[in-house]
Amino acid sequence: MKVLTVAMAVLSVAVVGLGCGSSPSDGGEEGGGASSGGTSGEGGSGIGEEIGPGSSGAGSGSLTGGGGACATQTSAASLQPVYLAFAFDVSGSMGKGDKDWHDKSLKWDPVVAATKQFFADAGSEGLTASLTFFPAQDDKCMTAIYATPDVPLTPLPSPAFGAALDQIEPMTSSDWRGGTPTAWVMRGTTSFIGAQRQQNPGKYAIVLVTDGYPQGCDEASDTIDAVVADAQAALADSIFTYVIGVENPPIPGAPDTLDDLHKIAAAGGTESAVLINTGDPSQTTAAFKAAIDRIRSAAVSCTMAIPLPPDGSSFDKEKVRVAYTSGSNATTELVYDQSCATADAWRYDDPANPTQIVLCVDTCTAVQTDVAAELSVDFTCESVIEVPL
Repeated sequence: MKVLTVAMAVLSVAVVGLGCGSSPSDGGEEGGGASSGGTSGEGGSGIGEEIGPGSSGAGSGSLTGGGGACATQTSAASLQPVYLAFAFDVSGSMGKGDKDWHDKSLKWDPVVAATKQFFADAGSEGLTASLTFFPAQDDKCMTAIYATPDVPLTPLPSPAFGAALDQIEPMTSSDWRGGTPTAWVMRGTTSFIGAQRQQNPGKYAIVLVTDGYPQGCDEASDTIDAVVADAQAALADSIFTYVIGVENPPIPGAPDTLDDLHKIAAAGGTESAVLINTGDPSQTTAAFKAAIDRIRSAAVSCTMAIPLPPDGSSFDKEKVRVAYTSGSNATTELVYDQSCATADAWRYDDPANPTQIVLCVDTCTAVQTDVAAELSVDFTCESVIEVPL
């Protein structure tokens, strides 16, 4: 049974509930006290150890534990949904043609082609995105105008984004917009996310696509330092900021307008901006697509809510096992380690009162980069892990 596809970002997880016919006092706790949900191995898919015959993997039928039979039942859980709020620079420097390096065929056209491809790609299924263009035509230096995106949060893939890009594309040099009010865009987008998150909890990130430094508004407030502060504030509210910088073509006299964008990405918790070379449209399209794919993978959530056990049985935090499968490879068991010091591990968000299962860093990285990844979570009859107090 297919339970999770990483490329979809909203990763469905099958949870197998085992209703035990015995109580702890009848011997149902026999075999407990193991300190982890499995031992780390090096074979198979490289995560955890293979689950042998008779283990309670997804769809394993029934097991017998303690003094009674366990009937396998299935409920559903999901990793956190992912929402990407794109802020897309449509200023004149992207293609107005007033300077040699403002060449539409070298900047706007290949970048827009790759952006359209991402929004329409079946591989983006499961992600939800919005799209905000900046600068606005009127009142471009106001936060409120960017709090309502041009394309609202929409499940991908969707043709709505390509249609919006086609509609906004300037037909003449006089149609291009002036200014790069990045600080106002960041604040407006953060405000939009704050309102949306109240109705749709999940993992949110800003994806800033621009070819230059902030300018065109109040010079004291629309600066790199101001945008860095905005990215830091967003990160403090668990909103990451990714930055894709579109470089000027390698033409004599073309200025460097991107290096400071790394500061924004670092402040937003994503280390550094991805800078896209221009000059060869096909290479620009490929590089931009690679940058988007990297963000798509990195944005995949590695946290899932613990579902209610089936048939109204009580949840026991020490009777949980998490397993991983890559494509047709054998299923492997992940290790429970609350400290995440063990390779290929998972942990609870709060060991005293867990509500979520969290994949540790190396496990999360493997899941994010494996398009064939599948996860399963078993409710077992007997204790299989030991959770510290």
